[in-house]
Amino acid sequence: MCPEESQIIHEILAYLADHPEAQDTLEGIVEWWLLERRIIYQTRCVKAVLDELIALDWIDPIRGADMRISYRMNRKRAQEIQAFLGNKSK
Repeated sequence: MCPEESQIIHEILAYLADHPEAQDTLEGIVEWWLLERRIIYQTRCVKAVLDELIALDWIDPIRGADMRISYRMNRKRAQEIQAFLGNKSK
């Protein structure tokens, strides 16, 4: 039994619950079903982290001509960010 077995069970069943007519090969399930579920989850997590970094004023959101938001470091906070990174690497 692999350590992630219960998580994989949940992801497969959640995918099937969302797509009741779905069927696929082992390779298709890994490539499409599980990857899709993890991308959705990671997107939520990354969005929450970006919101936190914006609140800390460590990154700046920049709206582009296409209305999508890009993120970049707030250079005014570079020393504070370096201090944070230095503390985390020890």
